[in-house]
Amino acid sequence: MGTGQDLWNKAKRLIPGGNMLLSKRPEMFLPEQWPAYFSKAKGCRIWDLDGRELIDMTIMGVGANTLGYGDERVDAAVVTTVMRGNMSTLNAPEEVELAERLVELHPWADMARFARTGGEANAVAIRIARAASGRDGVAICGYHGWHDWYLASNLGEDDSLAGHLLPGLDPQGVPRNLRGTVFPFGFNDIAALEALIATGKIGVIMMEVARTFDPSPDFLKKVRELATANGIVLIFDECTSGFRQSFGGLHKLYGVDPDMAVFGKALGNGYAVTAVIGRREVMEAAQNSFISSTFWTERIGSAAALATLDVMAQTQSWEVITGIGRDITRRWRELAAKHGLDISTSGLPALTGFAFKGANAAAYKTLISQEMLDKGYLAATSVYTSVAHTPEIVDGYFDALDPVFALIAECEAGRDVGSLLRGPVCHAGFKRLN
Repeated sequence: MGTGQDLWNKAKRLIPGGNMLLSKRPEMFLPEQWPAYFSKAKGCRIWDLDGRELIDMTIMGVGANTLGYGDERVDAAVVTTVMRGNMSTLNAPEEVELAERLVELHPWADMARFARTGGEANAVAIRIARAASGRDGVAICGYHGWHDWYLASNLGEDDSLAGHLLPGLDPQGVPRNLRGTVFPFGFNDIAALEALIATGKIGVIMMEVARTFDPSPDFLKKVRELATANGIVLIFDECTSGFRQSFGGLHKLYGVDPDMAVFGKALGNGYAVTAVIGRREVMEAAQNSFISSTFWTERIGSAAALATLDVMAQTQSWEVITGIGRDITRRWRELAAKHGLDISTSGLPALTGFAFKGANAAAYKTLISQEMLDKGYLAATSVYTSVAHTPEIVDGYFDALDPVFALIAECEAGRDVGSLLRGPVCHAGFKRLN
């Protein structure tokens, strides 16, 4: 099972769930076989605790490392910051420069606040937006983190917790008196949003610009019009989508400006930094609420973000990773067609994924992870691209994946996929609204 699995079994006795992020649990990929822990990471390569070198063709730090692991330019800025001191009684000047850079990239915005994780940045944005609008009701479309305000959408219409609106995100521990404060609507479903607004409760719309598929024509523009007409604060959650298809928010490509936007993941290339930007008249409502935290002022996050923005601008990284993702998506389709397999593809190009149809989908995903791990790859059914995914890396990945798809084709023809698996089938993740 390896040193990583041994440590994971120990972790589950000491840490509830084993770790702090569902997306990194080995059971999501290859139960009882996934390496679980890393000793070193560089480019798109990871070394496990047994010293085995693996090529990461999965989620690249859960989407945080678009420049690859250990980018030397970003790391150098961080090392300099560490040598000069990360925390003090006085403030870090880098946060002012970072606010200025983000506002320059988004001319509709005037001000910025910073945090260190996506969930807390979204919570900050919701607090500010509620203060600005004067109404508690929030209409949501997408995934926005783990905080109580969001999981309140999963509190059912009766006293049970059975009918979750987002299966897999359990609201146990969320105060039941938050029920009726957050209201989901489907992506591209303007009628559902209009119905929510008609109740008079909605003061905030929080939504992802896109994740699984693109917005329909005029959807975002109609949302903007509804928000403006009804005095609602519109927030675009770009924690995941930001800096992947444009230099800044994905909304720039659609020509629709929100009142606030939230950025994370790619902003620091693996270092913890998130940002909330917005119009002055909205952001100044933060002064009427208490939003404050010691480690939002540490220096490394801001320094890393500034260096990351510099490298992105120099390399046009968003164009590179989008091109890589489109190539991978095309080649998945071609490989599936070669073997007579029926797959669907989805996601932003730089967050691309595919899925099998039918009852064996999870088993096939598990088989891919198992067989590709034997070949030296961390792989499943999605790839979060980075500039480190060179053509040679991608070619090698598809050379390794070809015979695995052939195995799956045999299973579709009648072979028992269970006979090929050396452990349990992977767990399913929570479903998303878009």
